Amino acid sequence: MAAADGSPAGAAGLLASLRAVGWSLGTAESLTGGRLAATIVDVPGASAVFRGSVVAYDPAVKIEVLGVDPELVARVGTVDEEVATQMAKGAARVLGVDVAIATTGVAGPGPSEGHPAGTVWLACLTPDGLRTRRLALTGDRDAVRSGAVEAALDLAVRDSP
Repeated sequence: MAAADGSPAGAAGLLASLRAVGWSLGTAESLTGGRLAATIVDVPGASAVFRGSVVAYDPAVKIEVLGVDPELVARVGTVDEEVATQMAKGAARVLGVDVAIATTGVAGPGPSEGHPAGTVWLACLTPDGLRTRRLALTGDRDAVRSGAVEAALDLAVRDSP
């Protein structure tokens, strides 16, 4: 399988793998703001696998659309492993997909919710289970967002058949 990276070529490997087994894909994005979905749809033929994305930049969207527990958000904020997990589960439900990738974190330039810029949580839900990953990325806002997309694709590739 092709190595994942934040380029259409990385997304192409993921899409090819999912297409081979008939699985659909969706995303729930916060700090990446749609960049993950844009990277995926840059691949010709992505529509055979990719169903859509929920850009849940505001906590209310995470709660109201994706079903993230409001008490969890009140207790820990949005930069959290369980929030990423619930975002992925919500995306799978809302979009009706087999594989859902979620991103949440702090792109910067400064800290948020007590977390430094570059703190990212990813979750990938597949029919085979759920994996999460915490990142501590460096660089400016663009570098953090790009790094999160690359890592999200990598996590999904590792979870794909």
